[in-house]
Amino acid sequence: MLGVVAAALGGPEVLQVTELPEPEAGPGQVVVRIRAVCVHPADVAATTGEIPRGPVPPPFSPGWDIAGEVASVGPGTAEFGVGDRVVGMIPWYLTRGNPGGYAEFVAADTDWLVRLPDELDFVSASTVPLNAQTAHQGLSLVSLAMLPTGSSILVTGAGGGVGGFAAQLALQSGYRVVAQASDGDEEWVRGLGVHEVVSRSVDLATVGPVGAVFDAVPVGEAAAAAVEDRGIVVATRPTPAIVPARGVRQELQLIRHDRDLLADLVGQVAAGRLLTRVAVTMPLAEAADAHRRVLAGGLHGKLVLTVP
Repeated sequence: MLGVVAAALGGPEVLQVTELPEPEAGPGQVVVRIRAVCVHPADVAATTGEIPRGPVPPPFSPGWDIAGEVASVGPGTAEFGVGDRVVGMIPWYLTRGNPGGYAEFVAADTDWLVRLPDELDFVSASTVPLNAQTAHQGLSLVSLAMLPTGSSILVTGAGGGVGGFAAQLALQSGYRVVAQASDGDEEWVRGLGVHEVVSRSVDLATVGPVGAVFDAVPVGEAAAAAVEDRGIVVATRPTPAIVPARGVRQELQLIRHDRDLLADLVGQVAAGRLLTRVAVTMPLAEAADAHRRVLAGGLHGKLVLTVP
């Protein structure tokens, strides 16, 4: 099979398309024929070695979120059958690229996968697992902080994958959502139903005070300026400490795969209750160019690699 491997640590040029042995399904596993794999900033960070828990020694395959069809089933595995449509998340923080999703076939534990409803296409489905779970789990930290329903929450990067889901899920939870959008992307973010949209160029200190910030970009100190004293800031990467005297609770949200949660979120996207969007698709063999596109920025939506 064809796969994409990071042969060394570095920029997009380290990604090589190569022939790899086709995987076999072990007990509790299925082999998934990949139809779509979402490209995340985390994939780019993996190739440069800038990831939590330290760099992964190459060679390895990037790729978290996959969608496709079951090609074969391992011994004693009855949950899925050949031909079933599935979507899931390879827990890359555990597999460390063995396997990764940038391949034509992947041997996946059944716990990583959920059924893909017929109403949802492979490309759109591949944008859901990492982004939507991160958003939901980050908002759960806000709920645990006892932020009252109806309070205002600022979501940065609301036009992005995590931020877009966070804004929608915050609305579902009854919060008043102020959403920050990139310049030129305000219309799509407004279409999510948020209460207020602010552009990326706005000083966030003028937006607050809000009870909570979901800093999905993250922008760090700029977002912290919007939160009220004794509020909460949830960020997707480490950000500078806020002055202790303000009593602001800071939380770092890192993904934890939750199969039941994923099934619910995929179902909501399939039913149209949650929106996602794809900016561009590219063939798997163009993974290096895909990383260049992500690094260049300016995409309104996710970039997805596809396999015929």
